[in-house]
Amino acid sequence: MRRTTRYPVTGANSLWHVYKTVPFWKVVKNFIVIQLARYTPFLQMKHWLYRTFLRMDIGSETSFALMVMLDIMFPEKIKVGRNTVIGYNTTILAHEYLIKEYRLGEVIIGDEVMIGANTTILPGVIIGDGAIVSAGTLVHKDVPAGAFVGGNPMRVIYTKEEMEQRV
Repeated sequence: MRRTTRYPVTGANSLWHVYKTVPFWKVVKNFIVIQLARYTPFLQMKHWLYRTFLRMDIGSETSFALMVMLDIMFPEKIKVGRNTVIGYNTTILAHEYLIKEYRLGEVIIGDEVMIGANTTILPGVIIGDGAIVSAGTLVHKDVPAGAFVGGNPMRVIYTKEEMEQRV
């Protein structure tokens, strides 16, 4: 089960209530910062933008590839460890707006994690240290440290112990 906090809404779907949950100008600022970072090839600049304007906790030597899409509403709920690679066009969400409720949850990505291109990470998950996430994976639950996971729905392909035997 993902670690999200649920907030029920009445009337129209929760996305109609978006500016009751997050300030409009915060969304505008975050959108501009994230779009600048998506297109810049300069990793140091991305770190500076994410830490300074989005209040993200990012470890040293972590690499965000081109076109990585961070949560526009709540990027401060995303934590990425040291020496991690986030692949091209990956989406990391810390919120879900549904019909009758919205949900918020932190995303914690450990140290030395490899996340393949076109992966989507849902709110409230933890990806353990040294894990490998295959390209195109929908991460909808926690990933054990050192595991190799992939698919939609995501499944463990190799555990940490099985990966160590393969080396």
